[in-house]
Amino acid sequence: MFIAIVPAYNEQQHIGSVVRSLFDHVDEVVVVDDASQDDTAAFAREAGATVLVHEINRGQGAALETGHTYARAKQASYVLHFDGDNQFDVADIMPALAAMNASEVDILFGSRFLGKQSNIPWVKRYILFPLGRLVNRLFARIALTDAHNGFRILNATALSRIALTHDGMAHATEILALTKRHELRYMEHPVQVTYHEYGQGAANGLRIVKDLMMGMFIKK
Repeated sequence: MFIAIVPAYNEQQHIGSVVRSLFDHVDEVVVVDDASQDDTAAFAREAGATVLVHEINRGQGAALETGHTYARAKQASYVLHFDGDNQFDVADIMPALAAMNASEVDILFGSRFLGKQSNIPWVKRYILFPLGRLVNRLFARIALTDAHNGFRILNATALSRIALTHDGMAHATEILALTKRHELRYMEHPVQVTYHEYGQGAANGLRIVKDLMMGMFIKK
């Protein structure tokens, strides 16, 4: 079974179309609604997703681990991490899965830097991405071109070993640390990311920086 895990917070505008588009590529879509204040959960259910709801907002890492727990119980063969904001392209899923199987790896990390990518917002390109790479190289000891891309595919082995404890954005560094600790085989694969808004609020950017700094304390 191939399960897509979609963490979502206030994504009612996009979640329905994202869920419907995923059903052509996976067996089940699990939307983890992280205490949204809008109708994200209702729109996801209407589109056919299995919806798991957090009563309080916990963060993307916690949402992914809620999805992991569900996928482990369903004995999924693969899980896909896929954002609910309509920035990823479902056309990348099958080529990525094929490349993963051909390379016999346990986890595939999507990269927006291995293919053509032109409209990355300034805050992400020049502040968040360089900081994320530095944190990962120093503490996770895995150097990727795009360590904080939310597109990932894990096989059953990776799913059984990657149990996230960091609720916020530091989960991305934790995934790399666990990949290293458990000697999981991994690869990167080009994926397209389309940004619908070029700017990123300063407050949100600072929150992500704080979470990335927390990633420095993740045990390898």
